[in-house]
Amino acid sequence: MIQGVEAGTVDALAEGRFPRPFDVLGRHPHPEGGWVVRVFLPWATEVRCVEEGAGPVAMDQVDPRGLWILSFPEADAPPVYTLEVTDAGGTAWPVEDPYRFGPAVDEDRVVDFLKGRELRAHEVLGAAVLEHEEVTGTRFAVWAPHAQAVGLAGDMNEWDARCHPMRPRGNTGVWELFVPGVGVGTRYKYRLLNARGEKADKADPFGRAMELRPATASEVWDPGDYDWTDVEWLERRARTDWDAEPMSVYEVHLGSWRRPDAWADDGDETGQWLSYRELADELLPYVSDLGFTHVELMPILEHPLDQSWGYQPVGFFAPTARHGEADDFRYFVDRAHRLGIGVLLDWVPGHFPSDGHGLVDFDGTPLFEDADPLQARHPDWGTLVFDYGKPPVRSFLVSSAIHWLEDYHLDGLRVDAVASMLYLDYSRPEGGWTPNVHGGRENLEAVGLLTVVNDAVHAQVPGALMVAEESTAWPRVSHGTDKGGLGFDQKWNMGWMNDTLEVMSRDPVHRRTAYEHFTFPLLYAFSERFVLPLSHDEVVHGKGSLLAKMPGKGRAQFANLRLLLAWMWAHPGKKLLFMGGELGSWDEWDVDGELDWGLEDDFHHTGVQRLGTDLNRLYRSREALHLQDFHPDGFEWLDCHDAERTTLSFLRWAPGWEDFVAGAANFTPVHRDDYRLPVPFPGRYKVVLNTDAGVYGGNDTVVPKVLESRPERFKGRDHVLDLPLPGLTLLFLEREG
Repeated sequence: MIQGVEAGTVDALAEGRFPRPFDVLGRHPHPEGGWVVRVFLPWATEVRCVEEGAGPVAMDQVDPRGLWILSFPEADAPPVYTLEVTDAGGTAWPVEDPYRFGPAVDEDRVVDFLKGRELRAHEVLGAAVLEHEEVTGTRFAVWAPHAQAVGLAGDMNEWDARCHPMRPRGNTGVWELFVPGVGVGTRYKYRLLNARGEKADKADPFGRAMELRPATASEVWDPGDYDWTDVEWLERRARTDWDAEPMSVYEVHLGSWRRPDAWADDGDETGQWLSYRELADELLPYVSDLGFTHVELMPILEHPLDQSWGYQPVGFFAPTARHGEADDFRYFVDRAHRLGIGVLLDWVPGHFPSDGHGLVDFDGTPLFEDADPLQARHPDWGTLVFDYGKPPVRSFLVSSAIHWLEDYHLDGLRVDAVASMLYLDYSRPEGGWTPNVHGGRENLEAVGLLTVVNDAVHAQVPGALMVAEESTAWPRVSHGTDKGGLGFDQKWNMGWMNDTLEVMSRDPVHRRTAYEHFTFPLLYAFSERFVLPLSHDEVVHGKGSLLAKMPGKGRAQFANLRLLLAWMWAHPGKKLLFMGGELGSWDEWDVDGELDWGLEDDFHHTGVQRLGTDLNRLYRSREALHLQDFHPDGFEWLDCHDAERTTLSFLRWAPGWEDFVAGAANFTPVHRDDYRLPVPFPGRYKVVLNTDAGVYGGNDTVVPKVLESRPERFKGRDHVLDLPLPGLTLLFLEREG
């Protein structure tokens, strides 16, 4: 016994394995009357206790490992005090004792977290700058129910977690500690004595800022009061029916869109990326000039490995430090809204990497990952799969989604790899997966998680969009949960993408044998709210760029690319194009490089860029091209049976059957001088966009700007237009008046 403290307790404190620090440290009634104050400071050479209204009094070091004690035998009430601590260098520091403060965690919200009901667990757990008992500091809280002890290591204690053992909050599995004087920017980790008795340093699962890799600590961040200027945008967004709005999305990887001219001379790797603020000033005006309505960011959740592109995150609440701080990212979003651009973020709730500082084996047990060894690890990526059925994990993921949308004013989340979540046998061999309770392959817990996330987002963040990257025929992905759906607003149309690229990459002479690849997607085009994606996945890993996929050489490849883009903008569905597609990049995407901006000096490449801009302008200005993107009344074939000549013609209708845009496409290089286009009404028709125009780098084959219809019964219509249809060209026409 040392001054009323068991010797074993001092040993445990000195070894960082004492689980109940508030039983010993801080102020306590003395067994012989009065009060006693105990502190454990291994780094101190002298400690003085300064009682309120009195001078400093030296404390006794009763154990050389760092236990200091001072008695107040005459005190009737617990003393209010601060500490003066002298370090080995002789410097004296004023210190507030964390162990004189009461709990700072809202236990009712902790209970909601444990039951899977808490929508903002990042406000309950993690690091929060606050005023507690009239003192400003940071409250740290972590969920580690199987840990034997938890300490806080960081800048506040020279990374000696013995100085700040944390207290368990009853049997909730949550450990917490309020540390006075700790503020924004402080780096920290949790040092766990895990279920196996091993020590492990973990980043904060709810940390809202992290160090730049390869460093792995969390950082204290205070959301505070950012001076947002997008109130009108958010109010308008909440009233918007996105089904009827034009949506064309520019998908971008922030780290490789554009690089600085040179790395920092001092070797600082931050010099190889543009900051969020630089991107706001360079990327966003570029996107605006191209006419896109939204920019979609590949994941900027903090991630250790550049080559994962952000799809293996450890920081589910932290924007990557590669481009700056959290408020810098807020500036990026705010600037986007001022330019009239929505911001979507790729969000990855399907898996996480096995980096030791992350979620894996968090407290010595499969806390976040699935406990079933057949389901715990993703076979394609070597990552861990979340335990979707565990209520606290559900709170964690729902809160992550809400956090990005609320704290950063994002306009939606594109949920990555939904198919890998929905199927228990995804990429697994026979016998390598565990059936659900009904014996099926559907991951019922993942279905439950997705519906909860979507409903929570729609209830909490009006106007925010949830978009699924779902590559199978799972039914009703973009239908409401009240209608038996998963509750997403939109779904990527991977079938359209595969069919279209397959036929467009063929020699045009052989496209007639795959003609149904153009027409088949219209058979299911309105079964979901589809986005047509030409994404990063199609221009990497040896697949070649969009331009390189196109058959022929030189001008023919450019003509095919222009035709591909025009066909996507003509087709029902919202649009998504990965960066570089608008330039006609020759090279496939390189995460360690940047777009070939020298292409802007070449007329054929700027022609593609100009076409993309005009397609966006046309799409946004003509209601017929977007109001009924998700409704079968918005599209009608005029001729979809001309496989031999490989032409197609169609109408895009606005509601009311009066306003329309007609389209005629020739998917071969053979010029059709006598093409007959059936039209619904007589009159004069003008060509509003011609992908063969010289301004786009085309042949500028003569096509009259205005054509007069003539009466003739053809393809079920009473009027036709006689028009030349150049090879590898799509024409958009509309009736005058």
